Amino acid sequence: MTTAKDLLELPDRAAKPRERGITHVLDRGLAVAGIDALMEVAGDYVDLVKLGWGTGVATGNLEAKLARFRDYGIPVLFGGTLTELAIAQNRLDRFVAFLHEVGVDHVELSDGTINIDHDRKLELISSLAQEFTVLSEVGSKDDTRIMAPFRWVEQIETELQAGAWKVIAEARESGSVGIYRHDGEVRMGLIDEIVHAIEPDRILFEAPRKEQQVWFVRRFGPDVNLGNIAPDDVLSLETVRVGLRSDTAVATIED
Repeated sequence: MTTAKDLLELPDRAAKPRERGITHVLDRGLAVAGIDALMEVAGDYVDLVKLGWGTGVATGNLEAKLARFRDYGIPVLFGGTLTELAIAQNRLDRFVAFLHEVGVDHVELSDGTINIDHDRKLELISSLAQEFTVLSEVGSKDDTRIMAPFRWVEQIETELQAGAWKVIAEARESGSVGIYRHDGEVRMGLIDEIVHAIEPDRILFEAPRKEQQVWFVRRFGPDVNLGNIAPDDVLSLETVRVGLRSDTAVATIED
């Protein structure tokens, strides 16, 4: 059967397992049938799935869900809020044991809900990285806490040095905090400051809105790492990445 690559000249995409061009999907409560539907339509484009905030321990289908993602070879992690709660309640050891019990080998470490001293956060990243693939997160979920660009750079750099595989640039599922303004507009100056110092491949930019995804693909190309993508938007995002949507089609024509 003729494929899209046979039919058109499209940008090359990194192949799975990808280190760049990652699509990180936010699962807000998929049923097993929903996982199957997502994989049928867009499984080739899903690299990592996060069970949002604390849904992973509230859902009634955790074991079945993890088993199904495992069948498809998709790594899963729990939302950073769950890790923060474990830290706040002095139950991180229990949380780590739980991750081993359920067979989850990725962990998100954030400090957007509770205040964690940054030196302590670096210690936690270093410790967790000995057992897990760590994704740390920089930026607050509180839209009144504005952090200077140099602090973003400093925190991202030190968290990578501590052992984080990728650092997530915070935006929440709303796309209206962190690297975005209240209305969802990208803080372009902040992004420029960050990538001037740090390779964008090391960062996973949360981009839940289509216009945000388009901006990052135009700025960094098809293999930019994007996170908090809704399951229903995975296929749409892939068309944005490779120029099969009008928002980015001009770039493929010009190339």
